Amino acid sequence: MTNPNSPVIVGVGQFLNRLQDLEEALEPLEMMLRAMDRAEQDTGVGDLLQQVQSVRVIRGVWHYANPAQYLAQRIGAVATSGSAGVQSVGTLFGGNQNQAVVNRTAASILAGDLDLVVITGAENGYSAGKARKAGVKLETTETPGDYDLLIGAQKPEHHDFEIAKGIRAAIQVYPMYENAIRHHRGESLGAHMDRVSSLWARFNDAALTNPNAWVQEDYSAEQIRTPSAANRQISFPYTKLMNANMSVDMSAALIMCSVQKARALGIAEQLWVYPYAGVEGYDHFSASVRENFYSSPGVRLVGKKLFELTATDVADLTFVDLYSCFPSAVQIAAMELGLDENRPLTVTGGLTFGGGPLNNYVMHSIARMVELLRAEPGTRGLVTANGGNLYKHAHGIYSAAAPVQDFQFANVQAEIDRLPSKNCLASYQGPATIESYTVMYSAVAPTVGHVACLTPAGERTWVNTEDPELMGAMASEEFCGRPVKIDSAAQLSVLA
Repeated sequence: MTNPNSPVIVGVGQFLNRLQDLEEALEPLEMMLRAMDRAEQDTGVGDLLQQVQSVRVIRGVWHYANPAQYLAQRIGAVATSGSAGVQSVGTLFGGNQNQAVVNRTAASILAGDLDLVVITGAENGYSAGKARKAGVKLETTETPGDYDLLIGAQKPEHHDFEIAKGIRAAIQVYPMYENAIRHHRGESLGAHMDRVSSLWARFNDAALTNPNAWVQEDYSAEQIRTPSAANRQISFPYTKLMNANMSVDMSAALIMCSVQKARALGIAEQLWVYPYAGVEGYDHFSASVRENFYSSPGVRLVGKKLFELTATDVADLTFVDLYSCFPSAVQIAAMELGLDENRPLTVTGGLTFGGGPLNNYVMHSIARMVELLRAEPGTRGLVTANGGNLYKHAHGIYSAAAPVQDFQFANVQAEIDRLPSKNCLASYQGPATIESYTVMYSAVAPTVGHVACLTPAGERTWVNTEDPELMGAMASEEFCGRPVKIDSAAQLSVLA
């Protein structure tokens, strides 16, 4: 018999504000409320939100102090007898936080500490962008106060020596992973782009079947890989259609409770979806110190533990949603988890086509996963979440079928921390080999090439180039594995 304290997701809601005019703009708080209302409607039970004991908000790029407390007041949530009040919970930054919060919520419900929780988040990147272009300031509600609980740990996303070379953003690092994958697989530039653009075209196909995907336009692999006025080159080898799409106004909400509470509320059992287990672990903190640019021990060990806890084989997974900020993240995760790259790897369309509301994307993938699992009882779904540059990992397995064991949680950080790392040098002069690289573009031309090199001793160092001829060659020939010489002025000479 199912444990009465077993955690279940009983309501999901998504809201997309496809505004035509800035007068239709809604701030993230209002979008969260709309998603929460839809999640409540999804349960089939009215006045449920008034009974929640904890409101949990995923951190966004907005500047609210305590949006959870504000939302609790707006939905009329009141403290239960003997309680100090409705708990307000927030997170720090990271695309891993949705799954991390679900993990912690599930564990708290199982322990009997909570029995009804709402989780929500939103971003308004689309309307904010339109407002900036129009010189308009959007209204923002003040939400003063401190959270009762803050989830997450804020650690550096980039090594100091990366930052010294101007490497501060995901769009600079993930293409380096991509080029390293190509070289490791022994692919030509053309064959690689054909394969990766076909992968992304399949993600686009998935978006077309998802009613809550931001992009509903059909793109071919050729359109995705070919630079154009509407699909400019961002960083070699990525065009705009291979990048996460943060220009979206999207919100989502999940309602979680215990089996006992679901029964007491009268929520139909066919709506229940169980989180079976959640596992977390962080890779070494930056590309500068990782063993290579084409693998992720963190993903491998998190996935291995998750499969062990749930007695799951990849063949048991009917649905998969791999975190998909860039194609390299998907390829590395698929390899580490033993997933065939040609099978469906997203249920949303990913952060490019499903929509990339920054840290809140995974809430949309969980919501979509719930819908699909309800429609096919007995099947299982895998959700992976990633924060930073292939750094912070949180994975979960879900099913509409009651689990054999109670929800389980594990952290494999100690195992990851025991793995070897590279030494990174602030500067270096002498012979080296190009490990990976990318070329960054402005609207019209290449601006800088970022190059990761390995010394004969196996240490890593970073070099930049602004040589137009060299950058042009880097985008048309294979430069991974080439011998180079770095001079005292940190200038790069390619030897062969």
